[in-house]
Amino acid sequence: METLAPARRRALRAKAHYLHPVVSIGHHGLTPAVLHELDVNLLAHELIKVRVFSDLRDERDAMLQRICEALDATPVQHIGKLLVLWRQGPEKPAAPVPQELDPRKAAILEAVVTEHIDTAQPVGSGSVASNQSVGVSPATVRSEMVALEREGFLAQPHTSA
Repeated sequence: METLAPARRRALRAKAHYLHPVVSIGHHGLTPAVLHELDVNLLAHELIKVRVFSDLRDERDAMLQRICEALDATPVQHIGKLLVLWRQGPEKPAAPVPQELDPRKAAILEAVVTEHIDTAQPVGSGSVASNQSVGVSPATVRSEMVALEREGFLAQPHTSA
């Protein structure tokens, strides 16, 4: 169990202020299923709030210590029936270094980004092709947009976008 510096603890408490409890611990207490849910949520979010439905403060303190020991988490705050826990997430893989774009892909990418910023809507190949600076057909724009997506420059949020 890691000890947090006061400044780090203060920053985490401020960040946790806006969180809602993601796990509730009921009258059955700290079961393996509850520990699993806590572990899953710590893995996904790093910082979580937990609601404990126990009226005894000593029991809640003991639960907080057991959770932290079992999951290698750090207690951030215990206020009333809410516990705030933090655990450093796993290292994220480094983003691939993008290769140099050819001028056509660069022009298409610039047109897509500009139109998306202007309209705040998904951008289609037809609207990009109508841009005079690109000067290619919608089919060419579609194939280049697929290549840009494969290279990590664009993301398609849903199939109709």
